Amino acid sequence: MEERLKKVFAESLGIEEKKVTDDLKYNTIDEWDSVAHMTLVAAIEDEFDIMLDTDDIIDMSSFAKAKEIVAKYLEQ
Repeated sequence: MEERLKKVFAESLGIEEKKVTDDLKYNTIDEWDSVAHMTLVAAIEDEFDIMLDTDDIIDMSSFAKAKEIVAKYLEQ
C-alpha cells in the first residue's frame, strides 16, 4: 500500500518518488498547494477505490497522515 500511495503522491504532485517521505507536508513544497491537494485526493480515491470523508481530506496534511487515512479505509 505504501509504495502505491508514494507513486500516487509523486505523480499527482509532479515530484520524484524519493521526495515522498513521512516528512512531506502540505504547503511545505510549492507543488502541494490547495489545487494539487484535490488532484491528489482524487488520485488516491481512484487508486484504492475508496471515497474519502471530508474530514479525512482536510486532515491529510502529510504523507504520513495519508498512509494512516488510507489504511483505515482499506481495513473496512
